Amino acid sequence: MKKYLCGVLGTDWPMEIIVDTREQAPFSFLGYPDVQTVQGSLWVGDYSLVGLELEISCERKSLEDLVGCLTKGRERFEKELMRSTYLRSFAVVVEQEAGWVQEGLYRSRIDPKAAWASILAFSSRYKIPFWFCRDRAEAEKTTYDLLRHYLNRRLDTYKKLALVQSPEYSRTGA
Repeated sequence: MKKYLCGVLGTDWPMEIIVDTREQAPFSFLGYPDVQTVQGSLWVGDYSLVGLELEISCERKSLEDLVGCLTKGRERFEKELMRSTYLRSFAVVVEQEAGWVQEGLYRSRIDPKAAWASILAFSSRYKIPFWFCRDRAEAEKTTYDLLRHYLNRRLDTYKKLALVQSPEYSRTGA
């Protein structure tokens, strides 16, 4: 966070993304020159921002991971979604289009209607968006974009606070 506050004052720093140490198939973010990744243990999710771990996180899911979370891993997944409600922003980013779930194009025997209904119920119950992407590359970009937009919004807040506390602002009475 200190680096980002320094950035508000004019120093250019890269966006630092924390990749959870338990993440099985981490994104590399190599195509994003403004990103540095660090390994860390996150309370919830797979990706967050250094200094903002208790505010934002993204959970990455392959199609098979997601379907597994709707069946045998349901209790664990639901506990994670419950924990995510303490964050300001949380999203589940899926590496496949929603139609694959709706049409049952996965290995599990769970009924496609039941799988889709579970996703909608989780989204509604915990107020969590599920972002379905074309493929892994789009899921990586979506994760990057979600983190970048959140960071930009926080930086705008810091800039406004810095302006309000500046001597020039106080003298002008603005």
